[in-house]
Amino acid sequence: LMVRTSPPRSLPLVRALLVSLGLFASRPGAAQTAADSAAAAVRLFHGALARGDSVAALALLAPDAMILESGDLESREEYRSHHLPADIAFARAVPTTVVSRQVRLAGEVAWVVSTSQTAGTFRGRPVDSQGAELVVLSRDAAGWRIRAIHWSSRSSRTGG
Repeated sequence: LMVRTSPPRSLPLVRALLVSLGLFASRPGAAQTAADSAAAAVRLFHGALARGDSVAALALLAPDAMILESGDLESREEYRSHHLPADIAFARAVPTTVVSRQVRLAGEVAWVVSTSQTAGTFRGRPVDSQGAELVVLSRDAAGWRIRAIHWSSRSSRTGG
C-alpha cells in the first residue's frame, strides 16, 4: 500500500490549467465554477463545430441527446447523419458572436441560454441573423454532457 503525503509536482499545474479552462472546481461544490464549466462545455461544442471536428462535437452529446432545429427534432444519431455536416460547414464559414450567455443550475443539471449575432456569407449568400440557443446539460463523473439543444434564428434585417 502506497500512501502519498504530498501531491505529485505536476498536479498543481494540471489543476491550474483545468481551472483556467473552467473544467475543474477549485472549490468543491462552488456554484460559480459549476456554471463556468457548464458554459465551457457549450463553448467546446461550438468550437468543435467551427474546427470541423465532428468527433469532439459528438463526444459532448449524451447518447440520448435531442436536437431541435428548423422545426425538426433529431436524436443524436439522426443529427450525426443529417444536420451535423451542414452545421459544421456553416460554423466554419460564418462567424458567430455570442451576445449574451446565462447559466442556471439545479443540482447536476444546467441550462445555458445564449443569444448571438451571425454575419457573413454561406454558399454565396449573405447571412445576417440573430440567434437564440438553449442547451440542457447533465453532469456525472465524466463531466458535463449535452442532453438537449434548441436553436432558433431570425433575420437581423428590418422587415425580414
